[in-house]
Amino acid sequence: MTEREARQTWLRDPPARVVVALDGDRVTGTANMYANRPGPGSHVASGSLMVAKEARGTGVGRALTTDMIGWARRSGFAAIQFNAVVEVNVAAIRLYESLGFVTLGTAPGAFRHPSAGDVGLRIMWLDLR
Repeated sequence: MTEREARQTWLRDPPARVVVALDGDRVTGTANMYANRPGPGSHVASGSLMVAKEARGTGVGRALTTDMIGWARRSGFAAIQFNAVVEVNVAAIRLYESLGFVTLGTAPGAFRHPSAGDVGLRIMWLDLR
């Protein structure tokens, strides 16, 4: 993926939102958040998070996720659905579960992990009502 393609994927038009976590002038993480689907699915939020390798375990992911939950509540969404949580990302799964997310199901082998091979993608859900 080129930088241009990555920017087009990550940066979304309002009312979507993108946030960046900083430690001084160093980027430690980022999250984007948006309606999961247009039209009849627009009452459910979604988003993606990335935490810099050197910042893992420092609370950056928790801060980004709680910020997303707050944004979704303020914006009137009924729930948040993560469409693709890689099942070998145990730290992320534990974090999301600690914040009330549940796994609705797993698409087996749907992600080509560079070292673990084909692994499942979880669909995770947080009801905000």
